[in-house]
Amino acid sequence: MDFRLKALTKSIWVFHVSAGSCNNCDIEILDCLTPRFDVERFGIQLVGSVRHADALLVTGAMNKKSIPRLKKIYEQAPKPCVVVACGICAVSQNMFRDSYSMGDPLDKIIPVDVYIPGCPPKPEAIISGIVKLVKKIRGA
Repeated sequence: MDFRLKALTKSIWVFHVSAGSCNNCDIEILDCLTPRFDVERFGIQLVGSVRHADALLVTGAMNKKSIPRLKKIYEQAPKPCVVVACGICAVSQNMFRDSYSMGDPLDKIIPVDVYIPGCPPKPEAIISGIVKLVKKIRGA
């Protein structure tokens, strides 16, 4: 196993990309960082720069203006970089799917490793998604 992938199973640094979300997913992500759920005890930490990130956490439906920005962010991330689609808008574009301003779904733009559905997904679901991501990286 590549040493960088092995490190991902111990400490995942996450860069949050909000692609035009309604902020409900963002509030639940911040709730994961509070002492009640405390995802930092698992080594998960939000970082301010994509160049320091191991994972991209994408929320919101991908509109046409956010697609080039997301591609640029993904290119700047050190590889291997895992992508997590958080919330039903990022997973399937939900009710915005047929809107004139929507582009392609997230998994058609960049490769997505884990999907966390919900509107908004509860902190328990987000933690469960991260556990599935770690298991996928380990190959279990």
